[in-house]
Formats: sequence, C-alpha cells, structure tokens
Amino acid sequence: MESTILEVGALDAEGRGVARNREGKVVFVEGALPGERVEARVFEQRRSFDLAHTAAVLRESPGRRPPRCPHFGVCGGCATQHADARTQMAAKQRWLEENLARIGKVAPETMLPIVYGEEWGYRRRARLSARYVATRGALVGFRERHSTHVAELRGCEVLPEPIAALILPLRELVGSLSIRDRIPQIEYAGGEGCDVLVFRHLLPLSREDEELLARFADAHGVHVWLQPGGPDSAHPFRPEDSELYYTLPEFGLRIAFGPTDFTQVNHGVNRILVSRAVRLLDPQPGERIADLYCGLGNFSLPLASRGAQVIGFEGSKDLVERARKNAAANGLVAQFEVADLSEPNLAAWGRFEKLLIDPPREGAIGIVKSLPAEWPRRIVYVSCDPATLARDAGVLVHTKGFRLAAAGVANMFPHTAHVESIALFER
Repeated sequence: MESTILEVGALDAEGRGVARNREGKVVFVEGALPGERVEARVFEQRRSFDLAHTAAVLRESPGRRPPRCPHFGVCGGCATQHADARTQMAAKQRWLEENLARIGKVAPETMLPIVYGEEWGYRRRARLSARYVATRGALVGFRERHSTHVAELRGCEVLPEPIAALILPLRELVGSLSIRDRIPQIEYAGGEGCDVLVFRHLLPLSREDEELLARFADAHGVHVWLQPGGPDSAHPFRPEDSELYYTLPEFGLRIAFGPTDFTQVNHGVNRILVSRAVRLLDPQPGERIADLYCGLGNFSLPLASRGAQVIGFEGSKDLVERARKNAAANGLVAQFEVADLSEPNLAAWGRFEKLLIDPPREGAIGIVKSLPAEWPRRIVYVSCDPATLARDAGVLVHTKGFRLAAAGVANMFPHTAHVESIALFER
C-alpha cells in the first residue's frame, strides 16, 4: 500500500479525516482527526479521491483519546471513539453549517447550543446481526467495518451494560438452537418498563428451541419476542404480556411503543430534543399545529399538553393507531391521521399556525414545496440528515419567504458520524 504524509483539515460525514495529497487529490483517512499530521496508507484509489488508513500520528490533536472499546476499528458500530465529545460535536456542527451553506445557500442567524448526553451505554435500540459459522460457532453483534461479516464481539460500550453483558450468552444460545443458521438478527429495544430481544427466525422453532429461549428470558430478566416474518409479525413469547414505554417527565407523559416501532435510539437526548422543539415552536392554547411524520406522538403529545390543537400526520396506519392510544392513555386530546406525506395536501385540513416536521433521511421536500404563501408562520424541523435539511431549507428561505432563525446539533449518536439537528424557520 502507498504511504504518504498528510495534514488533516476536517472530518467527513463518515467520521474520516479529510486531507489533500501533494497533487491536490482528496484523501479520506480513517482514524485521523482535524489538525493532525499523519502518515497514511492508501488502500483504495478512485478517480476523484483516495481512501486511506492512519498508519501513524505524527502530530496529535488535543481532542484525541484512546478508544474505550477493544473492538473499535474492527466493529462497524462506531466510527469516532478516538475523538473526545467536543471534537465529535464540533465536526458535526461544522458539517451541518457546511451543508446549509453549500446545498441550501443559507446560514442560520443563531447557532443553538449543542445538546450533549451520555456518551456510553446510550443505545436503547440496536439491530444485532447473528450468523452461525461452523468453524467459529455463533456470532452476535454489529457488522465489521467494510464487510458483511459479523464482528466477533465480547461486549459493547454503547449498549446498556446489562445488554452488552448478554452478547456472549446470546452467542451460546443461538449456537444451541436447532435452527442456529436461520437466525439472521436479534433486535434490541429498551424501555423504562423492560428490555426486549426480538429473535428473527426464518424457520419454525422446535419445542426444545422454545424451552431454551424461555429459560434464557427467565435467567437474564429480559423479554423475548419472536419474529417469523416481517416487522408486523413480531409478538411476545416470554412473558406473554410485554409492554415497552418511555417517559417525557417534563410533560408528564408515558409513551408506549412496540420493539419494531421507530423510536429514537437515545432516550436521554430525545427528552432534551423534545423540550427544545417545544420551546422553539412555543405552542399557545388553541393554536392549530401540524406534526408531520408524527410517529407515536413523540412531539405531538408534548405540544398538545400545552393546550395546542394538534393534528399528527403519519404514513403508517399502525403508528397512527398507537399514537391515538398514547393520547388517550395520557388523557390528552390530539388528532392523528394517516397521510401520504410525499404528496401532502395540508390545505384540506385547514390553516395551521405552526408546523413540526421530523422526516426520515429523505427529508420533506414534498411538504415544503406545497406550503401556501399565507401559513404557517413558524416551523421547527428536526433532521437526521444535514444534506436533506439543507435542501429543504433552501426552498423555505429562497422561495417560501422564511428565514432560518436558528439551527443546532444534538449528540443523539455518540461515536458515530450520524448528525441529528434541529432548525427554526420563521416568516
């Protein structure tokens, strides 16, 4: 492999150092941090950029620290454990600002304070791959970096400690099942009531398999669900009654969810993010507010608790039903409707003073293009992809008459390059 000395200027969207070689070609360097001088070994050359590993750090960033996990660098679950929290978040804020400027041609009037949270043991959702290899036994964990192989983990620093401690017992359990080579994944979902493990199985379980799963659940104090088909087929196995929920104490809310429903990975940061969104939107009693991509009611119900007239729109009928049940269980009046948000017709529901938008990675381009000239007067946009947020911000600012009043990032996924952000738009 070719070796070269590089000066690293930034981190990219995958947590790699960004540098240029003597010819001016961009080089993405794994394991390098901004401000560092490194010896890098190129392992792949492409037309417009090269990919490289850090062979040696010749000038170290003050933000560098030893990775906490012994599997870091092999396991693909984390990308930036070698950087401290401030370095990670500075890179994410810079990435948000650069996307807004480059793609949307906009800049926020104010940068919001960074939302920090727990760095370790924060993940309350994870999809663990499972694979049985005759020469190595069963493997359970995240996939290796640059590979479809399952990393041979003995623990995990970003999972809650009780769940991380189950990785080796899970390997033993999967290896003892009669269909050990037909268990492709184990999904973890943690709530404040219990922890659930959902076993995806491609063939029926034998009676002996069921007995092993039941004993595992009892011995380790977890709830076991089975998933013989798609996500909708997941159902409780042991115990037969199993309820997951999380709370939003500031609003006095308890929100129930299923282990295959979408919820935020980081419950602590989600609480802070919901609080910030509600403060920015500033709901007033009687105001009509639309919550788009409302899911289980994560934002709708806190807004309704402040007296606003909230209608939540969501593409999934199952999530809408669960949101309605959550509203009823919390004694709140809120309306939830199934809607195709790729081709929205909000005007059919009347005028909304304010919008809360929390779209998937694809963003909300159909929504922002369809907004009328008269309303809303305020939008809070929660994003999991700076590029699509920037694209939509460009439409809102340059064609829809809004200004980007504020934007900021939240540390929803420490040690990864994933950027969660929030933005406030006003007429």
